[in-house]
Amino acid sequence: MAIILPHGVLFRGGAEERIRTKLLKDNHIDTVIGLPSNLFYSTGIPVCILVLKKCKKQDDILFINAVEQYKPGKRQNSLDEAHINRIVETYQFRPEHIERYARRVSMAEIEQNGYNLNISRYVSTSEEDIQIDLKEVNKKMALINESIKVNTNNHNKFLKELGLDTI
Repeated sequence: MAIILPHGVLFRGGAEERIRTKLLKDNHIDTVIGLPSNLFYSTGIPVCILVLKKCKKQDDILFINAVEQYKPGKRQNSLDEAHINRIVETYQFRPEHIERYARRVSMAEIEQNGYNLNISRYVSTSEEDIQIDLKEVNKKMALINESIKVNTNNHNKFLKELGLDTI
């Protein structure tokens, strides 16, 4: 069975937490697929698809983070065929890990996280920050400033020859 739900059911407490925990302990949750916002007319919030299996063989859960996989529209986003195919193929072949897209997570790890199924906890879409060498940037800036001085002086020589004001 596959159910479309708001993302909140993946991590909220109360009755939702009790239901989620029971489904996890009984090994019925197979896959969690995160979808982008504005896919449906009735709501603009991002949703997820929870795939449940009664006779599941694996002791892990596949997380697919497809929140960045969409075709933007004026009022509504959509999934094109390539996006749908990627989700379906990932679900079918259950890879161990696809950077920034999918990951199989053990029940032990989910239990350590308090049965929280928030997709970004397991599959992050953030990119690593670029490390900037400030000493190198400072050297380049000094060279650029020196070049500006030299070229400004050359330019001013030409202006003087033409009898124009220098800068």
